[in-house]
Amino acid sequence: MAFHVQQIDHVELFVPDQYEAARWYQDIFGLEILKDYEHWANGGPLMISSNGGGTMLALFKGEPPGQRGTIGYRRVAFRVSGEGFLEFLSRLDAHPVYDARGQQVKPVDVSDHGLSYSIYFNDPWGHPFEVTTYDYDLVQARL
Repeated sequence: MAFHVQQIDHVELFVPDQYEAARWYQDIFGLEILKDYEHWANGGPLMISSNGGGTMLALFKGEPPGQRGTIGYRRVAFRVSGEGFLEFLSRLDAHPVYDARGQQVKPVDVSDHGLSYSIYFNDPWGHPFEVTTYDYDLVQARL
């Protein structure tokens, strides 16, 4: 049997305050602290997930990228259903997010890729994110 990976386990991010960041990620993405791993946050990562740990962000206490260009990865993209994408867009007034220039992202900023839709923004610490859906026809009919 050939080796293959199952999925991305986690992406590591540096933030000044792990619990403040966890609250932001919960508000924006619905990610929750994984209680079974919370003890790791004492000197290590605070693990958060929206699916019980299937895919996680690992929040480490440290200096975030801020305005510096990202050296490692370019962006973390979260896949959602078409309904989830539309729900995300509908929440942008109540839960605003901002691009790298500090401009508030609005539903008009959605990128149509022909087979998918995406919206791009940064977290408050300068990490770039994307929410994307491949339910193209559903979203196209409602935008």
